Amino acid sequence: MDYQQHPHRTLCIRDTSFNTDLVKSHLMYAVREEVEVLKEQIKELIERNSQLEQENNLLKNLASPEQLAQFQAQLQSGSPPAATQPPATAAPPAPAPAQPASQSTGPSA
Repeated sequence: MDYQQHPHRTLCIRDTSFNTDLVKSHLMYAVREEVEVLKEQIKELIERNSQLEQENNLLKNLASPEQLAQFQAQLQSGSPPAATQPPATAAPPAPAPAQPASQSTGPSA
């Protein structure tokens, strides 16, 4: 009898329930998609971390004890270690190629 007196209430309750289920379904789908994206990012980060650890171990093995001590001192003082070392290592190779280039242009001129 309640349905006959207020049919719109029953319809409204059914619509609300359907809408709630629809929203839940969409949210679950979105969450699943996001979980897959995050899983892929985690996988990539783990691979990158592994590569960096291997590179770090290689560099440690190739560095002299003096270089390691200098690096540790720079870390403790708070100065950036990359700022002082690359210019020193990059400077010697630069003049060497410049001299042969000028020699090769000299005979051809």
